[in-house]
Amino acid sequence: MQILIPLLISSIAGLSTVLGSLVIFFNISKKNIDKFISFCLSFSLSVMICISVTDLIPHSTAVILSKYNLLKGFIICLISFIIGIISVNIINKRINKLKNNNNNLYKLGILSMLALMIHNLPEGIATFMSAYKDINLGISLGIAILLHNIPEGVSIAVPIYYATHSKWQAIKKTLISGLAEPLGAILAYIFLAKYITNSLISIILLFVAGLMITLAINELLPQALKYKKQKYIIYGLLCGVIIVLLTFVF
Repeated sequence: MQILIPLLISSIAGLSTVLGSLVIFFNISKKNIDKFISFCLSFSLSVMICISVTDLIPHSTAVILSKYNLLKGFIICLISFIIGIISVNIINKRINKLKNNNNNLYKLGILSMLALMIHNLPEGIATFMSAYKDINLGISLGIAILLHNIPEGVSIAVPIYYATHSKWQAIKKTLISGLAEPLGAILAYIFLAKYITNSLISIILLFVAGLMITLAINELLPQALKYKKQKYIIYGLLCGVIIVLLTFVF
């Protein structure tokens, strides 16, 4: 029973990504589809960059610098971030070999799913371990993660849906990403409880920050610009910033 509540908190936080996928059920007319996709892509890239810049990078850097001296800590942070950048290019080349390699939206959806799976795994560990030690702390962290997982679900579901025209494919891939969070919790309990440290989680999250920022700038932004709906790109960017800021408030 002691592990059930922490596992439940991690699961709810992770599976909240599926709530973001519900936007595909909006009845969008054909003349507004390009505007909607432009908005969602720019919203997604805004969320990814804001989470990385306002949360993952400063928090993880502070943890690592408190553990190591300034030079060693800075090198660890930089290497973790750079590996994340390089990983996007490697994953991108792999995805280009898929049968859907001519569909940029599909590729963006898969890249987003993989990036957020890697993101959710350490979050699941952190949420589970926090709730296991202090249930109130775990609930607070779980709520914060739940709120920012919803817009992350949008970044997976919208490109997948408009690439495949399959609601099931969009929901399934969003669900897979969300399942990484309870998976992280289970791994933490069964295998990693003795070995997981704040420093290790911070290194993983810096890697994720490099991955998400690169994905946002190199993949999501160029695709959004192709639709030539600048006004909706600006709306999406602003909404993304506001949503992330609100998750910190609440």
